[in-house]
Amino acid sequence: MHVVERTKALMMSTGSEWILWLLLALSAASIAVILERVYVLRSLGGDLAPLRAALRRGLREGGFARARALLSGQKHPAARIALRGLEEGESESTPEGLADAMAAEAAAVKRELEQRFAFLATLGANAPFIGLFGTVVGILQAFDALGQGASGGPGALAPQAVMSSISEALVATAIGLGVAIPAVFAFNMFERRVKSALEDGDILSLEILAHRKGVGGAEPDFEPRRAAQSDAPELRPSTAVALLT
Repeated sequence: MHVVERTKALMMSTGSEWILWLLLALSAASIAVILERVYVLRSLGGDLAPLRAALRRGLREGGFARARALLSGQKHPAARIALRGLEEGESESTPEGLADAMAAEAAAVKRELEQRFAFLATLGANAPFIGLFGTVVGILQAFDALGQGASGGPGALAPQAVMSSISEALVATAIGLGVAIPAVFAFNMFERRVKSALEDGDILSLEILAHRKGVGGAEPDFEPRRAAQSDAPELRPSTAVALLT
C-alpha cells in the first residue's frame, strides 16, 4: 500500500496536463512527417504505362543501351529498378545476375521510400493509450476530490464539479484518438503507394528478364540431331530388300 499511495500522490501532483501537451507535440510531429512523405511520394510520379512502353520500345529498337537512354531521368521508383537491370544487361550479365541486381535495387528503394513510416505506425498504435493514461489520471483526481467531498473534508468539491472534472479528463482520450487516426490513415496510404511502386518495378524487371532470355537464351537442340541424321548412310530400297532376304 505504501507504493500505491506514493504512486497516487505522484499522479495527483503531476496531473494530466503534461500528457495533453505531449499529445499535441506528437500531433505536430506526425503532421510534419505526413506532409514530408506526401511531397516525396507525389514527386515520384505514378504512371507505369509510359515507362513500360518506352522500355519495350528501347529493348526492341536498340537493346539495353537504347532502353537505358529512354528511361534516364525518370523519377519513378520502377525506372530506377529497371535502370539497374539495364546497366547489368549492358555488361552481358546472366538472367540470374540481372534478377539479383534488380532485387537489390528494389530493396534499397523500399528502404528509402519507407523512411519515418515506423514513427507513424508507432504513433498510431500508442497515441490512444497515452490519451487513456491522461484520462485515468484525471479520473483519479476527480474521485479523490469526490471522496473528500463525501467526508466533508476541507477543500471538498461539489458533485457537479467532480463530474466536470471527469468530463475534462476524457479530453485526453479524445486527443489521443485524434492524433492516432490521421497517423494510421497516412501510414496505410503510404504503404499502399510504396507497394504499388515496387509492383511496377517487378513488371519492368520481368520485361528486362524476358528480353535477356529471348536474346541470349540457348537455342533448341534440333540442329545437332539434323546433322547426325544427314551423316548417316542412305538406305536405298534395294539395300533394304537385300537385307531382308
